[in-house]
Amino acid sequence: MSRVVAEDYSPSRDSGTMPFYTQSISMDFTNHHPQPPFSSTETSPTLGQLLKNVGDVSREATGNGSETPVHQVLELGSTNLEVPRSIPFVLSFNNLTYSVKVRRKFRLRSILPGRNIHRPGATTDSDPVGGENLFTTTKTLLNDISGEARDGEILAVLGASGSGKSTLIDALANRIAKGSLKGTKALNGEVLESRMLKVISAYVMQDDLLFPMLTVEETLMFAAEFRLPRSLSKSKKRLRVQALIEQLGLKNAAETVIGDEGHRGVSGGERRRVSIGIDIIHDPIVLFLDEPTSGLDSTSAFMVVKVLQRIAQSGSIVIMSVHQPSYRILGLLDRLIFLSRGQTVYSGSPMSLPVYFSDFGHPIPDSENRTEYALDLIRELEGSPGGTMSLVEFSKSWHDLKLSRNGRGEPDGGVLSLKEAISAAISKGKLVSGAANNDAITPNSMVPTFANPVWKEMAVLSKRSFMNSRRVPELFGIRLGAVIVTGFILATVFWQLDSSPKGVQERLGFFAFAMSTTFYTCADALPVFLQERYIFMRETAYNAYRRSSYVLSHGLVVLPSLIFLSFAFAATTFWAVGLDGGLSGFLFYFLIIFASFWAGSSFVTFLSGVVPNVMLGYVIVVAILAYFLLFSGFFINRDRIPPYWIWFHYLSLVKYPYEAVLQNEFQDPTKCFVRGVQIFDQSPLGDVPTSLKLKLLESMSNTLGMKITSSTCLTTGADVLQQQGVTDLNRWNCLWVTVAWGFLFRILFYVTLLLGSKNKRR
Repeated sequence: MSRVVAEDYSPSRDSGTMPFYTQSISMDFTNHHPQPPFSSTETSPTLGQLLKNVGDVSREATGNGSETPVHQVLELGSTNLEVPRSIPFVLSFNNLTYSVKVRRKFRLRSILPGRNIHRPGATTDSDPVGGENLFTTTKTLLNDISGEARDGEILAVLGASGSGKSTLIDALANRIAKGSLKGTKALNGEVLESRMLKVISAYVMQDDLLFPMLTVEETLMFAAEFRLPRSLSKSKKRLRVQALIEQLGLKNAAETVIGDEGHRGVSGGERRRVSIGIDIIHDPIVLFLDEPTSGLDSTSAFMVVKVLQRIAQSGSIVIMSVHQPSYRILGLLDRLIFLSRGQTVYSGSPMSLPVYFSDFGHPIPDSENRTEYALDLIRELEGSPGGTMSLVEFSKSWHDLKLSRNGRGEPDGGVLSLKEAISAAISKGKLVSGAANNDAITPNSMVPTFANPVWKEMAVLSKRSFMNSRRVPELFGIRLGAVIVTGFILATVFWQLDSSPKGVQERLGFFAFAMSTTFYTCADALPVFLQERYIFMRETAYNAYRRSSYVLSHGLVVLPSLIFLSFAFAATTFWAVGLDGGLSGFLFYFLIIFASFWAGSSFVTFLSGVVPNVMLGYVIVVAILAYFLLFSGFFINRDRIPPYWIWFHYLSLVKYPYEAVLQNEFQDPTKCFVRGVQIFDQSPLGDVPTSLKLKLLESMSNTLGMKITSSTCLTTGADVLQQQGVTDLNRWNCLWVTVAWGFLFRILFYVTLLLGSKNKRR
């Protein structure tokens, strides 16, 4: 039995390269039927078997208490075969074409008679061509783009603004809707499907989408919790984060918060490296980056690309777009693709640029930066009558001639199959994203879709939310202050209401205002998701966690604050206003306020998933809540609402808590609210002397045939409820309906996330 030794090595300051994931793997197949690892005729170990041992590292305690991973032994069979240090991956793309329809611009001269005379065969802006019409025109963003990227190398896409750099990165990263992109993408000769690409790749956006109040180490640690499997212990994940911090050059900033406009944090270059770090925590095979050097000074940009070079040298394919690299950055790049208006004008090594442009008839001066000269020439050609078509045609012929000279027209014979390459990569510690429980044999089923179960994702998301909230306590403090101040004002305005007819009207006004206030104070939940939207889209686009986990954790995280706010408002108003029911009445009053906060928070959260910005969201929230209050039954009874609006009455969120607190207040059948002469208080006879009111009562008694005295109860709580039209549901049913509204809006929020967070071009 031969043994292949895969040794961890310490980061070398001299070499400038560091291991990406220094977990060792020890697998012994001695007691099984050993097979050569990459035999085409015999069965190879499945990826499921290889993954099950990822991260099982033996730890040795050193003298200072630190942990040092030991060397590993990987027993794969009886054949003497060393695992190659670099697993060959080749991402090829051919004939990528992407077009979009845009509105046609009408010009006055195009619609005036006699002004459309033009040469035969020529077209104008108003001439519809194939697939177009009078109102839309087709714009080609990518036109027959082909190329390849290899592990260990950086492929850079260059071009002026609007040339199609970001579009090509999106096309390769599967961020264009299926059916809109034409052409093929393959990894090691096998078609790269969406599910597989999500698991083995990562995408770093141009904008640094990070939580500002988390430190660098905390940000990377949460990424590790999401992307690394649950089978890895927390100490191993922390070791991975520490190694990554060293590799990214962030050791001095590890305990510094990310920061934003209002909080001083890390520098721009450090933020960009953190953005890269959270997407490579699981050591992906393919890494896409959209202009990672944009907005950085030359030194920071060079450091970022230097980090990317280390990532590539660890066995990853790195593909990035860059606007105008400096001379130092150009020395770190391995392959270049120059684009002009969606077409390839150069594809090859940076070293071949002088020869290429010399053959084209525009030699690059020795004193010029190669890329700057090339980009300037491309811009000059774009402004010429013929455009860059001559350069595009020259690029095709030059590339074909080069292939024929080098004899590389056929795919490399040494490239492993996708299954074999991924298996070998994982055996070396790459792609740490969990293990499947079955012995899968297809690339798509080799790697699980998500690294962790739902409950683990919920726990990590909840922990991160609580940590963010704790770092900004003033947000909850302001909301609590608003609730207490509102409760104090209501308590002092409606202080100790009596049981007179006026007291009944005042109670109705208090309940209507109090219930609507609970919904209005939930509007602060609107910017929460709007601020996290793009972070959520980035994390879920490549399966960091499930959307359902986010929705569930989002709902759980708000519960403690809602309970606290509900109790504060209930305790401030219940006894001060003089509401009925005692302790049981207070408990129900607290529950219905909590249910109102829950429904209101869920409603606003759902709207935050629909509206594009905060200002529009606030306008919609205020308007809809006003409509809910209008149709709640306070301003107009249900029996008086026109039939064509009655449906809105039942959709009103304020209706159910309003009716619940009315029933909680007026449920006592022995409590009287109108006695004897009080019947005249709400009429023009309210100001006449009491003696005259008594004579009127006596006259009414004789007419009705029943004795009515000044102490006779004429209106009970049941009568008040009947007058207000509160007869549909009892108070507990109103409570459950209010709670159900909250769950319904959470489900609708989940649906909006499914439909609206695809993060793909159409």
